[in-house]
Order: sequence, then structure tokens, then C-alpha cells
Amino acid sequence: QVQLVESGGGLVQPGGSLRLSCAASGMSFRLNNMGWFRQAPGKEREFVAAISWYGGRTYADSVKGRFTISRDNAKNTVYLQMNSLNAEDTALYYCATGDNWPPTKYWGQGTQVTVSS
Repeated sequence: QVQLVESGGGLVQPGGSLRLSCAASGMSFRLNNMGWFRQAPGKEREFVAAISWYGGRTYADSVKGRFTISRDNAKNTVYLQMNSLNAEDTALYYCATGDNWPPTKYWGQGTQVTVSS
């Protein structure tokens, strides 16, 4: 079955950077769209970024210019490079995949990102 395992979350100071990773298995990774979503306490899950199977990218306005999504088909892994982090980026970050857009058919368990001084 499809399995997505996120890693790379943690505590970072405002203005800092983190890189999240999501390792996928049980699927044809190179043929599927990949995405990142996040959910802050008391808020609904929201879209962050997605990358299509052929490399097209889209971002939420709130992260455009600060976050970069990329994929390594040889490693079945998608990344989210996050720069210039601020407190509003604090959330549980989820990886997702699917043949829809943005991809939402399968989800990982999430990795926590906390931005605080």
C-alpha cells in the first residue's frame, strides 16, 4: 500500500530554515503528483505547495518566494525547503500524493514545525 513518511521537522528560530523530506513507497512515485499541506492548532488543513509528476510547481500565496518544493524520482522523495520562517508557519506539515491536483488521495502522518524564539 502507499506509504508516505515525513521527516525534517523541528524547532527553529524566526528567520531560520528547515528542509522537510517525504519518502514514498508502494506506488509509482515518478508518475504521481506530490504535495505538502499544513495544519496549525485550531485551524483547518491548508495547501502549501505541490509538484506534478512532470515537475510543474504551484505554491500558496503565503509561502511563495520563501518555500521551494522539489522531487528526486531516483530516491522516491519529495522535499520542501522552507526559508525565512515565521511564527505563522508553525504547524503540522503533511505530505500527500495522488493523481489529482493538488494531490490529496494519500497522506503521511505529518511532521511538526515550530517557529519560535
